[in-house]
Amino acid sequence: MVKRITIVDYGVGNLRSVANAFAAVGAETQVCGTAAEIARAEALVLPGVGAFGEAMRRLHVRGLREALDERALGAKVPVLGLCLGMQLFATKSFEHGEHAGLGWIPGEVLPLERQHVGWNDVGAETFYFVHGFHFVPADPRHVVATADFDGPVTAIVQKDHIRGMQFHPEKSQRAGLALLKAFAC
Repeated sequence: MVKRITIVDYGVGNLRSVANAFAAVGAETQVCGTAAEIARAEALVLPGVGAFGEAMRRLHVRGLREALDERALGAKVPVLGLCLGMQLFATKSFEHGEHAGLGWIPGEVLPLERQHVGWNDVGAETFYFVHGFHFVPADPRHVVATADFDGPVTAIVQKDHIRGMQFHPEKSQRAGLALLKAFAC
């Protein structure tokens, strides 16, 4: 297993649920919100519940953006984004205006026809989703899996060591815990 997973506290997220889910699969975690702690991370998790623009603003205000870029792009530590955390990987979002993202996986976050709250199949498993926007990577090869919401919607993205899930594995029971355990290994 990865020695310790750093769950990034940027003031937008479901930190306790994510930490509890990783603990349930035997992973050691720390919740942190400083650049110094991120600079020592062996693996990063960007959880998320909230709005894209506000999340990016908080990353900048708290001085976390540069530390995240250094660990994710420079040191190439494993990164997992959950829901909004995955959307932050995009180049930009059109949620309540236009906002620049981290740009780790080129693409855009666009509105869905209608908000989706509930369970949906991703391959052979079922996961819990809560979202009104979705990430459309510029390169379709970065889409690992989709879910059907009146058409295909990106459910999992990956570019090298950076992986994101639109759904909430921490709320998805056995199937979600299995994905978190695989990330922690």
